[in-house]
Amino acid sequence: MRKLTILFILFAATTVALAQGPPTTSAAQPKTSAAQSDAKKAFEKLKTLAGSWQGSIMGISINFTIRAASSGTAILHEGNTDGGRPPNHEITMFYVEGDRLLATHYCDAGNRARFEGKMSPDGKMIEFSFLDVTGSTRGGYLKGMVFTMIDANHHTAELTFVMPDGKPIPLRGEFTKTE
Repeated sequence: MRKLTILFILFAATTVALAQGPPTTSAAQPKTSAAQSDAKKAFEKLKTLAGSWQGSIMGISINFTIRAASSGTAILHEGNTDGGRPPNHEITMFYVEGDRLLATHYCDAGNRARFEGKMSPDGKMIEFSFLDVTGSTRGGYLKGMVFTMIDANHHTAELTFVMPDGKPIPLRGEFTKTE
């Protein structure tokens, strides 16, 4: 019983600490408070997309679910199609690290691309610039993402997928909130 109580206290303390954000040290201080604020503002804007979405890219119907995860410190973006066609349960995780909004895309092609996001001055668009990719790129990889928020129930996604032969393919989808 005592071990269970200690475990519960540790779990509760961890949850409270995560909700408050990571501890800051001199090495982890943001370069400028404006940059930190911009990353957090963009992250909060992405949180407004929470819900279920339906749309299509290249004539392929895609369903997305977007939700806050890990006590609100990350956003989980899950994509699925009917019939097991790509994207077949691809996920992208968005998170703030220091003074940067970052994203890691876990691709059907078996790799993980990382991006840094910046919000437009009008707050309607977040563009993610490619940082790097790990894992095999033999099946291609995602190299760019731009989300444009039209209103509370509509957004677009513009993606750049690099084919195995190195040719970039621009993709665009329009999405409507379903719940």
